[in-house]
Amino acid sequence: MTDEVAPVSPTAKDAPGRMSRGRFWLALAGCLVGVAILVVLGTWQVERLHWKEGLVSRIEQRTDADPIDLDTLVARFAETGDVDYTPVTAEGRFLHDGERYFLSTFEGQAGWNVYTPFVTAGGDVLFVNRGFVPYEMRDPATRAKGQVEGRVTITGLARNAPPRKSGYFVPDNDTAKKIFYWRDLDAMAAGLTLTSDARLLPFFVDAGPGRAPGGWPVGGTTVIEIANSHLQYAITWYGLALVLAIMTVLLVVRDRRAARAATGASG
Repeated sequence: MTDEVAPVSPTAKDAPGRMSRGRFWLALAGCLVGVAILVVLGTWQVERLHWKEGLVSRIEQRTDADPIDLDTLVARFAETGDVDYTPVTAEGRFLHDGERYFLSTFEGQAGWNVYTPFVTAGGDVLFVNRGFVPYEMRDPATRAKGQVEGRVTITGLARNAPPRKSGYFVPDNDTAKKIFYWRDLDAMAAGLTLTSDARLLPFFVDAGPGRAPGGWPVGGTTVIEIANSHLQYAITWYGLALVLAIMTVLLVVRDRRAARAATGASG
């Protein structure tokens, strides 16, 4: 006579199709952490969206305002440190021998924005972005008619001077050739011959629309449009969080069903 071995019913722990406890808890923890991270990223983008909308609104309010005089602008900068995109009018004369050249594009054409020192009526020195010239017209001799002399009045938008390069991949300025890839005010002012009591104003002014005599430079090249894709980014992060949350629920449901099936089989 042979002994018969009774079949062993699977337990809930080793039921077919069910993860081991260690793998299940690891997967569940990973899913929950992933959902939390995605929600945080989405919320961060919403905060960035509100900040960007406020920035755009502030710029629109400033650019739509009437120009203020230079003394008022100087006082505002001393108080707030921010005069970006503020319309301003100033009187003075250009020092054309101090031109600096900022690599730029305009209407799809490569060239330079011409930054020229401007001695104000009060004796201060202000760097004015007179506007764009084509790449081959960097030499002032190619646009002699545009080198206006004597006392003039300019109207444009004040721009804050950036404290540093905007990114790692921005090239270093070539001060020896007066070529600039970012608007380093101190570097632009280096080498200028100024009177001992002259004060360098701590911001720029972008000249308003219009062409100089002879056609160049052409003003009004300030880029005001600001990209605002934060809503799309927020939707993406929240959407991924929702998908991962659904997958997490399915993981738990599948595990519970496998456990119940194993319990029923053993009964």
